[in-house]
Amino acid sequence: MTDEHIELFARLSGDRNPLHFDEDFARRTRFGRRVVQGGVTAGLLNAIVAQDLPGPGSVFLEQHLRYVAPVRPGDTITGEVEVLSLREDKPIVRLAVRVDRQDAVRVLEGEATVYVMEPTG
Repeated sequence: MTDEHIELFARLSGDRNPLHFDEDFARRTRFGRRVVQGGVTAGLLNAIVAQDLPGPGSVFLEQHLRYVAPVRPGDTITGEVEVLSLREDKPIVRLAVRVDRQDAVRVLEGEATVYVMEPTG
């Protein structure tokens, strides 16, 4: 995660919380230093779901996410999804989702429900 990631997400979302931009402010919070926006961390899951599992055409129907540790500028994060169940009647998949830092600390965990779209015609 870089300052560029933080800035690009802020431009997209409007999230300019001083926790992400002001080192002095962030140092005086329980985080102790700046943190990356949670949306950047969760956004990694969008790429996994849309590109890998379930793959192209997949869209989130629902997400239940818990942010359990901070991500800081300079961290490397890795996302993982695991199929928990498949619906028999519709192309809907329930996934366990996780994101870990380079030091093996889990930073995000939860579940997501995904619809897998198939192109028509």
